[in-house]
Amino acid sequence: MKKISCLIFTLVILFQLSLVGQDKNFGLGIILGEPTGISAKLWTSGVNAFDFGAAWSFRGEGHLLLQADYVWHMFHLISVSSGRLPFYIGIGGRVILSDDPLVGARVPVGLDYFFADAPVDIFIEIVPILDLVPSTDFDLGGGIGARFWFD
Repeated sequence: MKKISCLIFTLVILFQLSLVGQDKNFGLGIILGEPTGISAKLWTSGVNAFDFGAAWSFRGEGHLLLQADYVWHMFHLISVSSGRLPFYIGIGGRVILSDDPLVGARVPVGLDYFFADAPVDIFIEIVPILDLVPSTDFDLGGGIGARFWFD
């Protein structure tokens, strides 16, 4: 019951972010991999954004994972004939809610393709993670995903 309550709370927060963020280039979608769940991005400038996730982690028995990153996009590294394909890197954190919660720092690195004629993007990322609580350990996450963009 506690896990369901946390998931419902997270979904309500993400929904309210989308109501605020629709005028601020807010995207909402899914990510598949480790973790698998909901992905959200809120742009703060032309190159920076907050990237959020509420997902299911398959580590151990599988638990609710919450993550947040601040990311920088480099739009001119890769040129494409249609749309935009920035490389991005960021810094953030994650919490895996379980009987023994994990808290760690994340460094996402990825590519994000923005379609020219549709309010949709697809992305792929790999994320080195340094867990800090309850003990120090290195982990690796990542996945592929897609988001719909609200204007």
